[in-house]
Amino acid sequence: MPNSRALSALLAGCALATLVPQPLLAQTPREAQLEARLAQLEAAVAELKGELAASRATQAQAAPRAAQATAAAAPAADTETRLAALEKRPTPPTDGFNVGPANVSLHGFVKVWASATSTSGGAIPSGALGRDFYLPQQIPVGGVREGNTFAMHAKQTRLWMNVSMPAGSNALKAYVEVDAQTAPGTQGSQRTTNGYDIAMRRAWFSWGGFLAGQDWSTFQNAGALPESTDFIGPTEGTVFVRQAVLRYTHKLSANWAISGAIENPETATITATSPTMLENDDDRLPDVVARVSYVAGKSEVTLAGLYHQLSVDTGTVRDTASGWGVSLAGKVMLGSSGRHDLRFMATGGRGMGHYVGLNFAPDAVFDGAQLNSVGVVGGFAALKLGWTPTLRSTVMGSFQQVDYGGTPTPLGANASAWSAAGNLFWTPVKGLDVGLEYRHGVRELVSGATGDLDRFEFATKFTF
Repeated sequence: MPNSRALSALLAGCALATLVPQPLLAQTPREAQLEARLAQLEAAVAELKGELAASRATQAQAAPRAAQATAAAAPAADTETRLAALEKRPTPPTDGFNVGPANVSLHGFVKVWASATSTSGGAIPSGALGRDFYLPQQIPVGGVREGNTFAMHAKQTRLWMNVSMPAGSNALKAYVEVDAQTAPGTQGSQRTTNGYDIAMRRAWFSWGGFLAGQDWSTFQNAGALPESTDFIGPTEGTVFVRQAVLRYTHKLSANWAISGAIENPETATITATSPTMLENDDDRLPDVVARVSYVAGKSEVTLAGLYHQLSVDTGTVRDTASGWGVSLAGKVMLGSSGRHDLRFMATGGRGMGHYVGLNFAPDAVFDGAQLNSVGVVGGFAALKLGWTPTLRSTVMGSFQQVDYGGTPTPLGANASAWSAAGNLFWTPVKGLDVGLEYRHGVRELVSGATGDLDRFEFATKFTF
């Protein structure tokens, strides 16, 4: 039967189709059309995804502008409130760090010093300060042969701390400074550790024009000291005292100021038979100092006056005497480059020897019955020449003359001293200084005997 055979053939074909893998079968026109429509749909979905990503990126970029526009449209009162809140935030310090309301900054320098010294009257004693820096009263006199020594140390390394905080209409400030040169003792030896004691140099606080603590004496103008590889430089002609002070400074104008102070007293004496300096510590009144200052730019000139009551009390004898002094000092800028200056100091008085030249002369001679004040005249001049912005020199001369006024005096007491020096400093980078210096000094005793010192110095210092 044809129909039966046709039906059998159809069923056999279907069975065969199910057994043949699908890819081997040819696509029908309809299947090809479906595949094409599926591809178009997938492309449309991909395009929609791209447009969505682009839209989101545009919105993200527009969000800050929208926020800015909203802020700009905010009321003025709201803007002022936000500004006030920002202004209340602590201002980051430009120097140092903040501790509560106080700003604290630390500074200092590391200094290495070396010298080769020749003295005509013998060697400077081991451990004496005259080996660490120029000290005219320790120039040997009367030795049988020359002394030649080399010394090197970092004792003059210094650290200081500044503190400042608001206090009413003025700032309350404090200052503390230490080094390893001031203390006489050591914590080791040159054979091993070369350890040295840290000692206080200055420690004070101030508020407005009032200052209390240990500082340079009001009788001294520390700004007049010349640049030197030495610890001081023109020592014999320099007013050089740090002590406890209560000082008030009043500005008269932008250029003029006056200062008045009471300061710690001390009476340094020798006897008619011995040049050994004695600290009596029997003072009853503070030293009184007044100073007038004139400042114009980097130039400054000061005139200071001192009253000092001398006092001695041996337990059986008590006596007092009056001392006084006047000192003119300053720094005057020369030329338009700002690299040259002239520095000077001239001091005279009686009964105030411990203020000048690190006590080269005594305040008085105590003869066992009374105090006889000693006169002192001293000073220095120093010319600084800036050859280039990084290379400079200073030449300086200094002297001190002692007047015992006919009082019986031991032959070994100091009568005079003078020195001259010149140096060359180089600053290769900011904060780093390298210097070479030569100094010649002479010391004379009441007996007329003299001793000479010649010293070559090297110093390098990093200030931070």
